[in-house]
Amino acid sequence: MHQIKLDEIDLKILQVLQEEGRITNVNLADRVGITAPPCLRRVRALEDAGFIRGYHADLNAAKLGYDLVVFAMVGLHSQAEADLQAFEELVGGWPMVREAYMLNGEIDFILKIVARDLNHFQTFLTTHLTPAPNVANVKTSLSIRCGKDRSGIPFTPDDVVIESP
Repeated sequence: MHQIKLDEIDLKILQVLQEEGRITNVNLADRVGITAPPCLRRVRALEDAGFIRGYHADLNAAKLGYDLVVFAMVGLHSQAEADLQAFEELVGGWPMVREAYMLNGEIDFILKIVARDLNHFQTFLTTHLTPAPNVANVKTSLSIRCGKDRSGIPFTPDDVVIESP
């Protein structure tokens, strides 16, 4: 992975791809004001440099039978770096956990868990999360509804400042 310095065109490419991941290279090039071959080279360079982590489809969880979203606040017995990493690795292997953040304060981690229903979640909670090594306590909150679900980052090319390496 090599370092690249982003210019205005790179930032426009990132902005368009974040909103429209399936856009063709020809349409992307047109939108950012360059021809297709250099646009493709820039996209590949942005991928190689780690600015673009991947592409995915935004699935409708409820239509697929995953109607329950739960946030679990997890406290650990030990916050030693090795124990934190071990917990993160364990969580990484649980497909129902869609996001995991280590926090500062009373709670060590917050997990976003997606389940088919309450029984599905309860089984996960009692067989995986609460008996996991180093877990001291778990507090959960069930989502009633989602008022906003927006992936990505809130930027326009005008408000991003990239430090050179």
